[in-house]
Amino acid sequence: MTDVKKGLTADEVEQLTNDGMVNVSVGKQSKTIGQIVAGNVFTYFNLIFAVFAVLLAFVRSYNNMTFLPVIISNMFIGIIQEIRAKKVLDKLTVVNAPKTSVIRDGQLHTVASETLVKGDLCVFSAGNQLSADAILVDGFVRVNESLVTGESDEVVKNAGDILLSGSFIVSGECKAVLTNVGLDAYAAKLAIEAKAGRKKHKTDMMQSLDKLVKCPYNTYRSRTVFTEQICSRGLNKEQYRFNGSLTCRNDSRRAVSACKCCTGCQCYETWKEECYCT
Repeated sequence: MTDVKKGLTADEVEQLTNDGMVNVSVGKQSKTIGQIVAGNVFTYFNLIFAVFAVLLAFVRSYNNMTFLPVIISNMFIGIIQEIRAKKVLDKLTVVNAPKTSVIRDGQLHTVASETLVKGDLCVFSAGNQLSADAILVDGFVRVNESLVTGESDEVVKNAGDILLSGSFIVSGECKAVLTNVGLDAYAAKLAIEAKAGRKKHKTDMMQSLDKLVKCPYNTYRSRTVFTEQICSRGLNKEQYRFNGSLTCRNDSRRAVSACKCCTGCQCYETWKEECYCT
C-alpha cells in the first residue's frame, strides 16, 4: 500500500520499475512511411498493369503504354495523401503530459510521465492532464473527460473517485494514487482497440480483381479433386471412366468433353474432344 503522505520510497520505485509496472507510452498507432509506400505500390491493380507494360515493351508497342503515367500519378497521389494524414494523426494524441508532479520519500518531485510507476502518489492541479489511471485520495477537483468518454460536461471528483488517463483537471487540486499505468491505462486501451478494429475497406475494383485472381485457382482445384476421386476407386490400366461408366474397352474412342484415364495410382487428364486408354 502507498503511504498517502510520503508516497513510495526510492527502493519501491526501483523494484516496481524492474517488475515492468512503469508508465510506458503506447507509441504511435499510425502506419510507418514504409508501410504506406508498400501499401500503395504492391497492389493487384499495379501488378496487372505492370504485366501489361512488360508485355507491350517486349513487343515494342510503346504507343500503347500511355496508361503508365496515369497509374504512376495515382500511386504517388495516394502515397502523399496518406503521409500527410499520418503527420496530422501523430500530433493528435489522447495523452500529452510530458511531466507530472509526484511525491516520493515525502518530497515533491517533477518527473517525466514515462518514469511513473504503479502506486505513485501524484499531485494534480488545474491544467494538468492525467497520464495514467488513478484513485483520488485527498482533495477534490473538476475534471473534463471529453477526450476519453465523449462527455463534454465537467465532472466533480472527490476522495475515492476514479480519475481516467487522458482527462484534464479544470479546477481544484488533489492527491491521487496511480492504479493503472502504461498499456493498462484506460487511454492506452482505447488507442490499442482503435488500431485493432481498423480494417482497410476494399473498393469494388479491388474486389473484382480478387475474384479474377482466385478464379483460375478454384477451377484448377476442382479438377484436381475430381481426378483424385477417380483414382480412389482403384481403376486399373484396362479401365477408364466415361460419364460414370467403367465398362469401356481399351480401344474405345468417344467424343467427350472430359475424359479421365487412370493407370495404376497415377491419374492423367486430357481435356480434348477425343481420348482413349492405352
